[in-house]
Amino acid sequence: MIKAVFYKKNGVFTGFGISGHADYADEGQDVVCASVSSAAMFAANTVTDFLKADADVSAENNLLELMLKNHCESAEKLIESLHTHLGFISQDYKGTIRISVLEV
Repeated sequence: MIKAVFYKKNGVFTGFGISGHADYADEGQDVVCASVSSAAMFAANTVTDFLKADADVSAENNLLELMLKNHCESAEKLIESLHTHLGFISQDYKGTIRISVLEV
């Protein structure tokens, strides 16, 4: 199962961590893993490379994490959008993604 944790501060999305495998299909054929990985990398790259938001990002050991260091409304909205997007995927592919939100 993919585990997606989203972080909020004062009700605003400030980061996320995504790890695991959906186990929906064999490796290389898993549309859920591919969808989540693509969406998460798109979000992280957009936050850092296009919005130029100040963020800590790491991708290693099957874990992608992003935490904003400062307020950036566009980046916060993008993280919120990723949360919504993964929610739609989890509805379509039940039992493949567990999403949680933590107030930090």
